[in-house]
Amino acid sequence: MRKLKKYKPTKFKAKDSTYNEQEASYVVDFIEQLKHTKGEFYNKPFELIDWQEQIIRDIFGILKPDGYRQFTTAYIEVPKKCGKSELAAAVALYMLCADGEQRAEVYGCAADRDQSSLVFDVACDMVRLCPALMKRCDIRPSRKSIGFGPTNSSYKALSAEVAGKSGVNVSALIFDELWVQRDKKFFQMMTVGTSDARKNPLHFIITTAGNDTNSICYELHQKAVDIIEGRKVDPTFYPVIYGADESDDWTDPKVWMKANPSLGITIGLDKVRAACESAKQNPGEENAFRQLRLNQWVKQSVRWMPMDKWDACSFAVNEEDLEGRVCYGGLDLSSTTDITAFVLVFPPQDEDDKYCVLPYFWIPEDTLDLRVKRDHVPYDIWERQGFLQTTEGNVVHYGYIEKFIEKLGERFNIREIAFDRWGAVQMTQNLENLGFTVVPFGQGFKDMSPPTKELMKLTLEEKIAHGGHPVLRWMMDNIFIRTDPAGNIKADKEKSTEKIDGAIATIMGLDRAIRCGNDNAASVYDDRGILFI
Repeated sequence: MRKLKKYKPTKFKAKDSTYNEQEASYVVDFIEQLKHTKGEFYNKPFELIDWQEQIIRDIFGILKPDGYRQFTTAYIEVPKKCGKSELAAAVALYMLCADGEQRAEVYGCAADRDQSSLVFDVACDMVRLCPALMKRCDIRPSRKSIGFGPTNSSYKALSAEVAGKSGVNVSALIFDELWVQRDKKFFQMMTVGTSDARKNPLHFIITTAGNDTNSICYELHQKAVDIIEGRKVDPTFYPVIYGADESDDWTDPKVWMKANPSLGITIGLDKVRAACESAKQNPGEENAFRQLRLNQWVKQSVRWMPMDKWDACSFAVNEEDLEGRVCYGGLDLSSTTDITAFVLVFPPQDEDDKYCVLPYFWIPEDTLDLRVKRDHVPYDIWERQGFLQTTEGNVVHYGYIEKFIEKLGERFNIREIAFDRWGAVQMTQNLENLGFTVVPFGQGFKDMSPPTKELMKLTLEEKIAHGGHPVLRWMMDNIFIRTDPAGNIKADKEKSTEKIDGAIATIMGLDRAIRCGNDNAASVYDDRGILFI
């Protein structure tokens, strides 16, 4: 095993905290007296890999002025097969046997019984392979517990399946694979207020990235990202995330090395290469590879829009160059408290031209800060950058949007505006009174499938230009597609993990632009028929 060459305290060390070499080395020495329990490393000393040792020294060596640990919560996010279970088991045993806490209560938690047993079983095997611990510990597999006699302490494995525990006095919580945990209640039950009576508690959360952005794991992930990037400060929270960036090439071995701190040690490069080749051949495996091998949060189990192809269409779109040109609008009002999207699509003027997209978004001003905190979406940054506008009050001001569209009509030749007939009656009447031609657009497979497939085709062929608009990009990445037995597709608002209003508006505007073009000539649908992908 490679060793940490030189320790440097994390940048998240508080100004009044100090690094205690002796305390940190004591924990490192305890862990390295343990033995590995599986495979080629079985019964060999648990020599910490450099990234693991950095974490241990940061958590256990950085102390507040009162001598207690600065960090009470550690969020560790790494890909699979990096040695998560072994590290979690070692931390659990240290907190059980060597932290000096009388009647320590250590809990190993996971979403289900099998998952919670993984770390517990590793800890049991570590005890069995250590004569000194075996003399002092009482392993009870049937109860999923380990007792430590000298301090009357216990380590118990729990799962959400046996939720309802009360009266716990947590000194240490080891939560494995939090991304699988769907119910926030169990996590909150084990963390909120359960350690108040302890002077030196630790909540050690170790997980791989998930695919549910409404989960408790994603909330902690986003908090970790915000702290890492300086948007939030919490001196008690220790964040570590190893993974590939969204813009990284997932097929590049350099990206694999970057995302996997244990690559070449606990997992071979050949294993990752084989998984990548399989994902190349079967697109349905790409998300699993990204999530489990590269630790990327994926939006749903099956991606629809390949974001690298979407990003390749970030051709510049200049509003001034488009003035006077024919275009078609798509309007998605959503609800009065949500995002409203209006997208203009300009059909190409010749074979070398592209479909140009101009998106506009509105959100109620009074709810902006709340939505940033609740949704963990940077609406405030987009608003400052001019990619999103706010309307006065706590609901969307439709009158303001109508006037905005009226002004757009003075600059662009808006031939038609397509809209979802549900919930847009009053605004569409007002737009008609302003002289616009408004066209109701069904949200079923019949109407949505052709332009949705055309959007994918144009994206793959790089025949669409969207200027890299970040709000529209976010919404495109959120799309979950439903398919009917006939092979028709449509974006599903209910299953899509986040907002897709801009994508829906784009699809509606694109449909009108394809059908009508610059001079109401024959539609591409008439010439070629409906596209099947």
